[in-house]
Amino acid sequence: MKKLFLSMAMITCVATSFAQKKLVLYFSENGTTKTVAEEIQKQVGADIEAVEAIEAYTGDFQATVQRGNKERESGQWPAIKPLKKKIADYDVIFLGYPIWYGTYANPMVTLIKEQDFAGKTIVPFCTFGSGGLNTSSADLKKALPKAKIEKGYGIRTARVAKAAKELNRFLIENGYKKGSVEKLADYSEQKPVTAAEKALFDEACSSYQFPLGTPETVGKRATADGTDYKFSVKSRGMDGKEATSTIYVTVEKGAKAEFTEVVR
Repeated sequence: MKKLFLSMAMITCVATSFAQKKLVLYFSENGTTKTVAEEIQKQVGADIEAVEAIEAYTGDFQATVQRGNKERESGQWPAIKPLKKKIADYDVIFLGYPIWYGTYANPMVTLIKEQDFAGKTIVPFCTFGSGGLNTSSADLKKALPKAKIEKGYGIRTARVAKAAKELNRFLIENGYKKGSVEKLADYSEQKPVTAAEKALFDEACSSYQFPLGTPETVGKRATADGTDYKFSVKSRGMDGKEATSTIYVTVEKGAKAEFTEVVR
């Protein structure tokens, strides 16, 4: 009976932040991060503004990589247009960006240097090819020591159509939106990967352009929509040395396996 009660437990958030003034502030190169930003704005009723580079990025991957490398190597970060909103007027800032080089995109560096976020609650959100939420959040904590950096939300660009549902849970669980959601179970203990689980991992990761490594152990949990998997994976880092990462995979009922995030 106790286990049944726990499995049926619901998370209901009553937060003091409902009355606080919120701003969704984001940079989006090709519209993906904008889609997430507008969904957050809609769900929490926040104000919203885009961060825009004076010299716009083209949206071409190779051109962005080349330009971005030059900016990072020289330390000459892109100039951005003045904000219309005033940071001082807000309590909670949802700060959004695509992941570049494992962290927040270059225009956000300029934003952080130019604006005063002291005393503000910052909720990071990002879009990415494989991962980067954890590293970008850690970098924000270093760059904004006088702000409160809260738990963030990230989603793969390939899965952005799932953002609305995921954001509903994230915003309720963390007290930015009223409502209730069913509590997710913890992942089971990590166990050696079976042949079937290896096949599932390969299915989820086969469309990604870079090799993600070999899964060795896995934990899992049942959800209302299907099953989530947490794989411990051996791979090679950029320096060629052996590395371990965690790769999350989800399989919704009647759907193919998808990997949701890599945590390195």
